[in-house]
Amino acid sequence: MAQFDTVRSAAGSRAVQIDEGLRAHMNKVYGTMSVGMLITFAAAWAISGLAVTTDPNAAVAQLSADKFLTQFGYSIYASPLKWVIMFAPLAFVFGFSAAINRLSAAAAQLVFYAFAFVMGLSISSIFLVFTGESIIQVFLITAIAFAGLSLFGYTTKKDLSAMGTFLVMGLIGLIVASVVNIFLASSAMAFAISAIGVLIFAGLTAYDTQNIKNTYLQMAHSGDQEWLGKAAIMGALSLYLDFINLFMFLLQFLGNRE
Repeated sequence: MAQFDTVRSAAGSRAVQIDEGLRAHMNKVYGTMSVGMLITFAAAWAISGLAVTTDPNAAVAQLSADKFLTQFGYSIYASPLKWVIMFAPLAFVFGFSAAINRLSAAAAQLVFYAFAFVMGLSISSIFLVFTGESIIQVFLITAIAFAGLSLFGYTTKKDLSAMGTFLVMGLIGLIVASVVNIFLASSAMAFAISAIGVLIFAGLTAYDTQNIKNTYLQMAHSGDQEWLGKAAIMGALSLYLDFINLFMFLLQFLGNRE
């Protein structure tokens, strides 16, 4: 009986240790993601500020009655360089995912922050297209929706893994449709892409959160802190992408244009 109590006590102690480790892991995931978001929006705001001027003598192109593009703004928004900037985050994600096993956890974190800056450059045009008030409003709406969806993914007892294949297939189709519509410029297709995009990234937020949690629980016994550190960075990247895309698609619906 004493031996059974000892085993049960050890198992309980181990469970508590895993729970504490999971909380620390998720805190690192959300913390890293939050820093990445801060970098992205700070970079987007700063870059858009450099791209626009109210001085017509320093202008290269006109945006509105009192707003003009600087040479820098013209280069990133109107020259062929805009295509490189547009697709740079996608290439960055694929390269980062392929190289993660060769990077240390510290290096992976730096690469993630560099990616967050590149994403800020890529989406900086939102400050030219939408009003600042609507960007803030949609950001807050996105944050509330994201928090609820992520909490659901973390706490639900339902296995969401079956959603994974469906959501990934939908995401691939969404990327293809978005690229095609760059050339078609169909407003109806853009509306459909935005609606489907919101649904897909809402599902991915819950799915990715549960997957991050399950991955930690499966690997917690290994004690490999370097691997767990990189897993936290990749988890942060997944949730970061879910948030950014959910925000961008909601902005198409709810944002007030300049």
